Amino acid sequence: MKPVKYNPFLPKSVNTFFDDVFNRGLSDFFGRDFFISEPSVNVVETKDNYRIEVAAPGLDKADFQIEVDKGYLKISASKEQKDEVKEGSYMRREFNFSSFSRSFELPNSVDADKIAANYENGVLLITVPKKAEARVERGRVIEIK
Repeated sequence: MKPVKYNPFLPKSVNTFFDDVFNRGLSDFFGRDFFISEPSVNVVETKDNYRIEVAAPGLDKADFQIEVDKGYLKISASKEQKDEVKEGSYMRREFNFSSFSRSFELPNSVDADKIAANYENGVLLITVPKKAEARVERGRVIEIK
């Protein structure tokens, strides 16, 4: 894309528009909620479980839905926000709807009936415990004879 330069023959508002969109970025121009995004996810494996950390600030615990279906862990959230301001002879309404959905295939080594979740300080923490027979130490030294 070719950079847009200031043109003295265009009205100031047109030059400002291009500066706003191309120099600051579309997310700043339209607002942060304009783009659909997926939250960042960390998956950590320990000896006893898998820990899934989902960064989802601004949501409430009630906004999430977590389910296990056909060997998949499905995490989804949706939030709708409506603001209405009435002043004098005008009214302003703003609507914002955001959602995401992530799915993870569960290995056979997990105990799906004991999956637990907690949401605190903008992070959804899901603990997926391993079955007892899967809780073995992974590393070992092999002696060469």
